[in-house]
Amino acid sequence: MRAYKRYGKRGFTLVELMIVIAIIGVLAALAIYGVRRYLASAKTSEAKNTVGAIARGAKQSFERETAQSDLLAGGASSTGANHALCGSAAATPAAVPAGVKYQPKTGPGEDFDAGDAVSGWKCLRFSLTQAVYYQYNYTKGSAPFSAGLTGAPVVPAGESFEAAAKGNLDGDVAFSVFALVGAQENGEMRVATQVFINDEYE
Repeated sequence: MRAYKRYGKRGFTLVELMIVIAIIGVLAALAIYGVRRYLASAKTSEAKNTVGAIARGAKQSFERETAQSDLLAGGASSTGANHALCGSAAATPAAVPAGVKYQPKTGPGEDFDAGDAVSGWKCLRFSLTQAVYYQYNYTKGSAPFSAGLTGAPVVPAGESFEAAAKGNLDGDVAFSVFALVGAQENGEMRVATQVFINDEYE
């Protein structure tokens, strides 16, 4: 009688299976965390880009020469042209979206169409028609969104501004703030080199 050896037909032990399952679990957890962080970063890039665009609008508004419309009598001189920032714009939307997107209204005088030649979004020549995750604000001469936060930039008195975004991506009671400030210096409008960020992923 011949005895057959059963080499090569040995199965996995329970310990080996448990190690494989543990490794798969760790990899899955890392993948989920990475995807969530990627999605959150994509949302926060909206705020950074938009705040930068608002600040560029403010700088360009200062660089435009504005002159008062005068009806002059014979021998009179007109008012001299000057450089001035646009006046403050209303925070848009009125409330911070809580974990959802807000679709701006596009009617005359609504949301990002509010303002006139010397103040508001129209003066900045800034508009948004796509849905947004953040509330946006432009304020001349103060910093209402970033004021009091640790490390927030100081906005000097006079011709200065804050362009800001306030968000609540996870819908809780905490808010994220993105702010970019600018101020006049020696007749030029200087804008901060970096966007100030507080609680980026809130």
